[in-house]
Amino acid sequence: MSGSKLSNPDEHNSLVDAPLGMTVHSLPQPDELPADDEHRTRRGRTIMLLVMLLCAAPVIASYFTYYVLRPGSGKNFGELIDPPKPMPVAQGTRLDGQTVPLQSFHGQWLLLSVASGACDKACENNLYFQRQLRETQGKEKERIDRVWLISDEAPVPAALQPALKDAQVLRVDAAALKDWLKPAAGHALEDHLYVVDPMGNWMMRFPAGMDVHMASKARRDLDRLLRASASWDEPGR
Repeated sequence: MSGSKLSNPDEHNSLVDAPLGMTVHSLPQPDELPADDEHRTRRGRTIMLLVMLLCAAPVIASYFTYYVLRPGSGKNFGELIDPPKPMPVAQGTRLDGQTVPLQSFHGQWLLLSVASGACDKACENNLYFQRQLRETQGKEKERIDRVWLISDEAPVPAALQPALKDAQVLRVDAAALKDWLKPAAGHALEDHLYVVDPMGNWMMRFPAGMDVHMASKARRDLDRLLRASASWDEPGR
């Protein structure tokens, strides 16, 4: 046909009969597989560690601020407990007979006093300053619970009940308390007020024999603690 262009039959046959070209990728050797698994495991652990550090960063930062940078001026009045001692797994009993785990107090700063249920003059003094120290924190007081841990079965005087309206009062096994909290040398467990952080760690002990002058110094310690932890601690559990 005039004007038409036909392909060369020999050329066509050569294309059809030519072998197909293939690129073959090498397969992993058996001895390479464990190395890959180990790499993935290490990478997974690294990622997990970074996530944990990221979650703990605010807590670490607040402790660094308090222990190292020390917000505010002057040395702390209370004695820092190093390392802090975690709250024991123990049961407490409220005055109404309800049983609650001590660890249910996680999530709040705790200002603790320890005494017999009979509550002598020293006990009343600690309960009074415990209340005052919390009240002087103003709106930040909602981040603090005042807790009286009773170490025996002695009944609480009726005259004392109204003052305990906003306090957490628990009877706790004396042995468990002695394993957790420690007095200063030459003093009894009942002589001090103790500070516990929201993670349940006992981290500070105020000197024995609290009075008005000492309470003003203790208040500044509490204020610094609350400010240092403001980025991660919230009122209420």
